[in-house]
Amino acid sequence: MYVRRARASLRGWGGVAAMAVLCALALAFVLLLPCTQRAPQEPARAGQGSATGVQARADGCVDAEAHRQTLAPSGADGPTIEAIKARTGAKRKLVVGVDQNSYRWGYRNPNTEGARLEGFDIDLVHRIAADILGDPDAVQFKAIPTSQRIPAIEDGRVDMVVRTMTITCDRLRQVAFSAPYFKTGQQVLAPKSSPVTGYDGSLAHKKVCTAAGSTAYAKLAADRKDGRLPATTDISATVPNQLDCLVRLQLGEADAVVTDGALAASQAAQDPTVELKGKAFTTEYYGVAMKKDADDLVRRVNRVLVDYRAHGWQTSYDDWLSATLGEDASASEPPAPQYLRGS
Repeated sequence: MYVRRARASLRGWGGVAAMAVLCALALAFVLLLPCTQRAPQEPARAGQGSATGVQARADGCVDAEAHRQTLAPSGADGPTIEAIKARTGAKRKLVVGVDQNSYRWGYRNPNTEGARLEGFDIDLVHRIAADILGDPDAVQFKAIPTSQRIPAIEDGRVDMVVRTMTITCDRLRQVAFSAPYFKTGQQVLAPKSSPVTGYDGSLAHKKVCTAAGSTAYAKLAADRKDGRLPATTDISATVPNQLDCLVRLQLGEADAVVTDGALAASQAAQDPTVELKGKAFTTEYYGVAMKKDADDLVRRVNRVLVDYRAHGWQTSYDDWLSATLGEDASASEPPAPQYLRGS
């Protein structure tokens, strides 16, 4: 593997006090680093079981098929990659927007020297850097809040974002995506003692926390407007980063959290007083996001992913996610890529 990992036991992070330490570390690094989710499926009406549906946009894009709108793989350099390679000295690095407080995805491990960034997304970043620059460590990581992922790409603060980012039609109008590298779905996280049973009528009169700019918030807002979520569900609690929702849950400032199941499982691993409630009620595909006109970079990342899915993806899953999502990775494996974007 490209990154040396310390495998010090992280058991015992579950308590609120331990989480406070983690959040303090995260806050400290947010101050030091430049800071620069689509809901193809719909739950049934409140109180019923889940049902599946897709939503077509005015331009014909369907969220359930958005992950197919990417370019065919290529190893050829183009203007974007040439500009990255032209950087000199200490600046000759791939600049990537990541999370630093999503446990086992992109987080700072306090048990390593310098609280090194580790996780499933971080492994992929190193693989891409190795391919483009010949050095897996030629990366400048930038901590990006959920709400700033697209602005950071558009403004040129980062070359790409690798941060559990769902491919959606709305986002495809603003940035370009690679083929998907992970499959998950929205789920509800709540205290074990909570009467909340899932994404259903039990959310009536409950305050639900989501990250600003996430597909979770978009889903909640759309479903409450259309009557698929109780009108009394309070969705006003939005935060810059998803981990902040767990803190609000711990402080009693929220009754439940809605986020990707893969992230929710990691948060439940951090705090054993909370658990996933009900089944996933959407299907989400994570992709690497880049500038809309960075065709050569999109094609290169897709070429990297072809090899990574065959040689590396499973190892990274075993290292980081099997403890929270289970040893069987089949439910999380990305679909076979389709490259339907012509240009």
